[in-house]
Amino acid sequence: MPHPLLADAPGTTHLLLGNEAIARGALEAGVGCVTCYPGTPSSEVPDTLFRVSPEGNFHFEYSVNEKVALEVGGGAALGGVPTLVTMKHVGVNVAADPLMTLAYIGTPGGLVLLSADDPGCHSSQNEQDNRAYARLAGMPCFEPSTAQEAKDMTRDALLLSAKWQQPVMLRTTTRVNHLRGPVRFDALPPAKRTGQFEKNPMRFVPIPAVARDRHPKLLHQLASIEEEIQNQEWNTVSGQGPVGIIASSICRAYVQDALLDMPQADQFSLLELKVSYPLPQHQLLEFIQGRDKVVVVEELEPFVESAIREMAQRHQLDLEIIGKSEFLPRCGEFSTRTVAHALAQAVAGTPPSAPACQGQEGLPNRPPNLCAGCSHRATYYAVRQVFGDEAIYSSDIGCYTLGILPPLKAADFLFCMGSSVSGGSGMAAATGRDVVAFIGDSTFFHSGITGLVNAVYNDHDILVVVLDNRTTAMTGHQPHPGVDQTALGENANKVDIEQIVRGCGVSQIKTVKPFNHKATLEALQELKAMSGVRVLIAKDPCALFAKRVLKKKAPQVAYVAQQGQEVLQCAEQVACPAFTISEGQVTISEDQCTGCMLCVQICPDIKARKRSDNG
Repeated sequence: MPHPLLADAPGTTHLLLGNEAIARGALEAGVGCVTCYPGTPSSEVPDTLFRVSPEGNFHFEYSVNEKVALEVGGGAALGGVPTLVTMKHVGVNVAADPLMTLAYIGTPGGLVLLSADDPGCHSSQNEQDNRAYARLAGMPCFEPSTAQEAKDMTRDALLLSAKWQQPVMLRTTTRVNHLRGPVRFDALPPAKRTGQFEKNPMRFVPIPAVARDRHPKLLHQLASIEEEIQNQEWNTVSGQGPVGIIASSICRAYVQDALLDMPQADQFSLLELKVSYPLPQHQLLEFIQGRDKVVVVEELEPFVESAIREMAQRHQLDLEIIGKSEFLPRCGEFSTRTVAHALAQAVAGTPPSAPACQGQEGLPNRPPNLCAGCSHRATYYAVRQVFGDEAIYSSDIGCYTLGILPPLKAADFLFCMGSSVSGGSGMAAATGRDVVAFIGDSTFFHSGITGLVNAVYNDHDILVVVLDNRTTAMTGHQPHPGVDQTALGENANKVDIEQIVRGCGVSQIKTVKPFNHKATLEALQELKAMSGVRVLIAKDPCALFAKRVLKKKAPQVAYVAQQGQEVLQCAEQVACPAFTISEGQVTISEDQCTGCMLCVQICPDIKARKRSDNG
């Protein structure tokens, strides 16, 4: 029996995650190539397609970074194959270089770039609005707000892209990616795995003469696509009220929910922008003409609001435009309550008085923390034993960023994926202080290698610690080039990090097992005494990955044999979640203890014993 997402069962309805619906939509468009770099909130899209790929007929790959993913996908699309490339919003920054040129030369087979934006920074270092990238590159931008739309728009975006031979952006936000809803399936056509490439260097090789010719052609294509958007049913109007609402993305759902509870709902009419770029000028003008007031509801940047204000000025329309204000802020996520406040303000001048739901008082704060048994904790503890507070710690993107808080305090600054080595190099040159740059194994392959090459070439003085936990841990244990196994079996083409480091020109290298505390301390002390570029590779599987995927079991657990100051000090300095401190007494949870035995090596009053049958 095939995977449910591969079933050719039009008319059936399935309860899907938004990201699963996107995967189904790609399949309904006959996708033949899927590339990605995993990043929350987009990760379940490629993970779902990876799981069905053995039964499907499409090429799938986890690429080493977003730029590479888009370049592989771009090559496939030039070869005539419908292609989906997925990443989170900040990944588009990495992929921006090929993206701008792909929009010029076009993508004959069809290419959709999923940009999963993250208003509210649930799992991101910023909350940039990637509709700006769609406008900058000249890409149509679809914005679903339900699981059904996530499926339908992915399919429609791929078909539109193939028709006009232009890349299209599918812009989602966290709430769309992670909502769950009913999805009605349509027919599942055969996948188009292979295609034809028609040589045309005067289109596909953007030397300046070609690029100058392609830019006006792109603008002409966009005008034609705008006309098609206005003639389709993607952007819809509902309601008959005099006050207009223009909403996009998940905000359309917030508006719908808010209107359900508003006594003044009949005073509104709603234009839902499901395709937010290129904006349907005629449709928008027709909607706002003759109104006294329009409310623009969109998260983050005033992307649509600015266009409406410009349109009103150009056509000398006298209307009030309500957009970014105290009720519709420029930062963070909206909610139904946020939108209801703004709409009530628009018609009544005062917000509704209903109080928001409040959490129960007195609940303890739960700061982010590394998992029990995380090998990064052992590495951080050892590094701080050797380098202390005087060193500067350059961090990177990954679960190891959770080492920022006391007592580990292993992150002093961070820019973006792969920046710790190059950023740390600049910090060392500027301050003359010891700088330790932490980077994960997946991030090392993503974009850390170039920083290391630069550090060697420019003779920087820095210690790089590669936290190699044998997987891409934070986004869900996706494989990368250095792991032993993929989900489909042994990785026959494993790329060795230590050999890469040597190939980059580093000769001062130590590889340790971080739970061997004494050996790790000795390696760090040796490296501290050196100068120039030095690399420590701390290699041990992620505790969750070892348990869930590698099926490793720990026969022993730690326990407190004798209470005392040393035990308390160990618990406070290591901060393992398996520890509990109550009235000065320390206990270790057998359920949480992974048997790493770091604490046993640090404190003589903590011992190891055989795990109980119930553990």
